[in-house]
Amino acid sequence: MDLSRAPNERKLYLCKWYFKAGFALLPFLWSINTVWFFNEAFRKPAYDEQKEIKKYVIFSLVGSLVWIVAIIAWVVTFQLKRTEWGEFADNISFLIPLGQA
Repeated sequence: MDLSRAPNERKLYLCKWYFKAGFALLPFLWSINTVWFFNEAFRKPAYDEQKEIKKYVIFSLVGSLVWIVAIIAWVVTFQLKRTEWGEFADNISFLIPLGQA
């Protein structure tokens, strides 16, 4: 997507839309929002909508980081406790590894 061709109002609309869509359990959109609009928020000369774009970029970055930390914590916890959880762990597993490390 070429943001340089879009008017500033459209940039703000898109940034806001991606931020709100991230709340629909689509945190990947927050990552996309952060990457796409980072230059608009922090490196371009100032314009009216930039302050609000900057706010959404920062919130998107924080939301992405929270999701990444939560997913890593879940994966580590599950891998370490899978055998202790017994049948429950087997029920929530897609693939059931054999044995114990």
